[in-house]
Amino acid sequence: MAWHVVIAGGGFGGFYAARTLEKVLPPQAARITLVNDVNFLLYTPLLPGAAAGSLEPRHVVVPLREELRRTDLRLGTVVGATPAERTIQVRGAAGVVEDLHYDQLVVALGSVSRTLPVPGLAEHGLGFKSLPEAIQLRNHVIRTLEVAETLEDPAERQAWLSYVFVGAGYAGLEGLAELQDFAADVIQLYPRCRTQGMRWILVEARDRVMPEIPAGLAEFATRELRGRGIEMRLGTTLQSAQADRVTLSGGEVVPTRTLVWTAGVKPHPVIARLGLALDDRGRIRVDATMRAEGQDAVWAIGDAAAVPDPARKGREPTPPTAQHAIRQGRTVARNVAASLGNGRVRPFRFKTKGVFVDMGQGQAVATTLGIRWRGVPAWWLARSYHLAMLPGTKRKLRLLVDWNIQLLFGRDTSELGGLGRAPQLGHDPTGGDVSSAPADAAADGVRAPDAPS
Repeated sequence: MAWHVVIAGGGFGGFYAARTLEKVLPPQAARITLVNDVNFLLYTPLLPGAAAGSLEPRHVVVPLREELRRTDLRLGTVVGATPAERTIQVRGAAGVVEDLHYDQLVVALGSVSRTLPVPGLAEHGLGFKSLPEAIQLRNHVIRTLEVAETLEDPAERQAWLSYVFVGAGYAGLEGLAELQDFAADVIQLYPRCRTQGMRWILVEARDRVMPEIPAGLAEFATRELRGRGIEMRLGTTLQSAQADRVTLSGGEVVPTRTLVWTAGVKPHPVIARLGLALDDRGRIRVDATMRAEGQDAVWAIGDAAAVPDPARKGREPTPPTAQHAIRQGRTVARNVAASLGNGRVRPFRFKTKGVFVDMGQGQAVATTLGIRWRGVPAWWLARSYHLAMLPGTKRKLRLLVDWNIQLLFGRDTSELGGLGRAPQLGHDPTGGDVSSAPADAAADGVRAPDAPS
C-alpha cells in the first residue's frame, strides 16, 4: 500500500514541498495530498504591484493544479489535528468536516496579520497581506480621490487625501511606496486633488525601517521615501483610530480616511489546535531537520514553524521570508522521503543570499552576496529575481507583458470594487423597494405576475 503524505498549506513552503516530493518519490510509493483554502499560490513579493495597478491580479498567483502534476489538491480549511491517530480535520468546500489520515504530515499553514489591542484598529484599519486586501486597498485609494474631487472644503478634502501606513517592514514599505507611486500618477486626472496635494505617512515603532536589511540600505530607502514627500514617523506607535482620524504616540492627530496596518505577522490561529509543542510566539517547535518536537511523522516549515536559522547558529528562528520558505519546502520534502526509506534526513542549512526591496519609480535597494545595490540597478535586479523565481513559463511571460505595458502606457485607473460581489437579481441601485415598483417585463418579453392576459 502506498504511503500517504499530507501537506497542510499551499503557500511557498507547501507548494515547493509538494513539487519536490513529486520528483523524489516514485508514483507507486506514495500518494501526495495538498490541503489549501484556495486553489492558487500567491506570489506575495508581487502583491504591491497588483495593489498599484502595474500587474494584473491573476498574474501574481500560480494555479496549483497547473503546476502540481501528481498531487491531489483538497480545497478546504484545516481546523484541527490528532497526532496520536495521525489525522487532521479538514472542513471541505461543502462545509463538511472530515478526518484525513496521513503517514507523514507537513504543516505549512503560514501566518496572518498580527494586530494589537489598539482602539478602533479592527473597525477602521485595512490589511495588506492577501490578494483581496491588496485589491481592496487599490480600490479604496481610487475612491478617496473620487470623493475628494467632489468636496468644496479643503480641510475635509485633505483628510480624504491623507494615507497612514503603520509598520515599516517589507509589506509596509513596499506597499506604501508602490501605492504612493500609483496615486502620484493618477492624481493628474483629478484637478482639485492635484491642486490640494496628498499626504503619505509611514509610522514605525522602531528607530529605523526594514530591520531585515543592512542599516545603510535602510537609510537609503528612508531618504528615497522622504524625497518623495513621504513623512516618516520613526519611534512612533498608533494609539487609536477613528473613521476620520488616527492618533499617534505623542498626541499627534492625523485627519485621514485611510489607515493601513502592516505591523508584523503571527502564526495561523489553527496552529494552536494541532496538538503540537509551540514556542513562546505560538510557532511549532522543530529541530534542525524541521521535524516537530516529540513527533516522528509531523514536520513544520515557514511562518508557522520556529526553524533554527543556520545564519545565527540556530539561536534564533529563520525570518519569515519567501526565500526561506521555498528552501524549507524543498528540504523537508527530501526529509519526508528519507523517513519513508528514500535517502537520509538532513538539517536545514540555507542562509540568506540577498534581499530586494522594490519601491516603484525605478527605485529599489538590494543586497546580493554581500554586494549592496541601490536605485535603478537594484530595481532591475529585483525584477529579474522575481521573474526567475515565479513558477511557470506562462506566468513569467504574463509578468513581462504587464511590466512592459505599464512602462509604456502607465497604470489603469479603474475602480473595480464590485468584482466578485454581484448585486442580488432585481436589486435597485437607488436603494428603493423593487418589490413594489412596476416591472418592465413587457419590454423584456416577460409577463408580470399580476398583469392582465
